[in-house]
Amino acid sequence: MLLRQPYATIEDLRNHSPEQLAELRELLNEGATARPDTRRPGFYEVQGGSQVYYVFVYPAGPKVMLIGVWENDPIARLASCACPAA
Repeated sequence: MLLRQPYATIEDLRNHSPEQLAELRELLNEGATARPDTRRPGFYEVQGGSQVYYVFVYPAGPKVMLIGVWENDPIARLASCACPAA
């Protein structure tokens, strides 16, 4: 899925680095590959260059809440696709 939120206001809950916020802003402006969280409506994993951003997209208005960031691990991503959680 392609997630695009141009000119979104990013609310940072955990004081992430300015570089991480800038990369997320750029990804949202251009459109980024995102995987919806099947258990939580409105939550997405946004794929960055070397990091994954866990965000909540507000249903009304251009606002995104950044909840977490972790390193992009392609092997773990393949395993999660092959073996869904129970």
